Amino acid sequence: MKIQKIETYPLFYKLSQPYGDANGYKYYRSCYLIRIITESGVHGWGECVDWLPTLDIGFKERIIPFLIGKKVTDRLKLVGTVKKWHQRAASAVSMALTEIVAKYAHLSVCELWGGSFRSSIPVYASFQSYSDHSDWIRHSLRMTEESVLNGLGKIKVKIGGRVFREDLEHIEALQKTVGEKVGIILDANQSYDLATSRKWERCFSKSANFLWLEEPMPMDQVQDYQFLRSNLSIPVAGGENIKSTKQFIPLLTKKSIDIIQPDIMHENGIDDFFDTLKLARHFGIRVSPHSYDGVITRLYTLFCLANLKPWSKMGEDAIEPAEWDVMENPFSELLPVKPVNGKVCIPQGEGIGVEVNMDLIKKYLWDGSSY
Repeated sequence: MKIQKIETYPLFYKLSQPYGDANGYKYYRSCYLIRIITESGVHGWGECVDWLPTLDIGFKERIIPFLIGKKVTDRLKLVGTVKKWHQRAASAVSMALTEIVAKYAHLSVCELWGGSFRSSIPVYASFQSYSDHSDWIRHSLRMTEESVLNGLGKIKVKIGGRVFREDLEHIEALQKTVGEKVGIILDANQSYDLATSRKWERCFSKSANFLWLEEPMPMDQVQDYQFLRSNLSIPVAGGENIKSTKQFIPLLTKKSIDIIQPDIMHENGIDDFFDTLKLARHFGIRVSPHSYDGVITRLYTLFCLANLKPWSKMGEDAIEPAEWDVMENPFSELLPVKPVNGKVCIPQGEGIGVEVNMDLIKKYLWDGSSY
């Protein structure tokens, strides 16, 4: 089970129109896929997101030469070395090696990890609410209404990128548009201070369909999160940019947050990511992982949730929803995995259980030009 070859596929797509959050606009979508192939021909896919020129040079000049000839079963040691060079690249290597081991054992990834508790995972539609049009609110409402009509009964929208009054107008209009039965998540991308975060309580206290407030303040302000959590009527969530299981411990031990949101691409591979989810369970804390960038990453997130012990005994609330990117992004079609009535069925075949669309890869393969 030695690594013989590694193929790389940097993908790039220019958006027809920009969209964004409190951090600014996105003008393109990109991702970097790798396929690790063993001497016997068994292969596994991995994925990461970063500046494509940096990733391409890093893989071709350092990571690939290091991995060639190494044993697949040394996965943890290999990932531990790669993460010293590039953390997100380590996540891609971790995914690919895990799939190879699962295929050698004729198991799915979930079976390799001990077997799943559930065959499907609920998801919420994740929006980048802001656009560069003066009528951005109307545009946002059209997008969210379309997702609700397509069966997604939980949605996440952005705040923090406009003045409070304008964002409040957007959210109040959104509630009128989608109705009280649709669950709404507000994501501020760490834009506020404590005083501004507390302003949203006047909105939360009037309605029961707000699911949580996501990252209203910088995540290192642990005491402010403690205070906010004790003064809001809805849960507080965050942690997508935290880089290790260890860094979540202060938030958990000080009870500063209700829901943690690790991201596979920001942690040290899928094993550390899964450790974070299980650690939250030991603290009695909910998890709803961040998985906006990356279709293979999102699938591994679903695998982890499928294998995670229930948070609650209460039916549909036994497992928390995962994030599902519904914005313009052709890479979402790389895998034939889609939500139906707000849930995604876990593929049952060997490895990740589905095949990557090679025709789509060829169509959007980055040509090396600047962007």
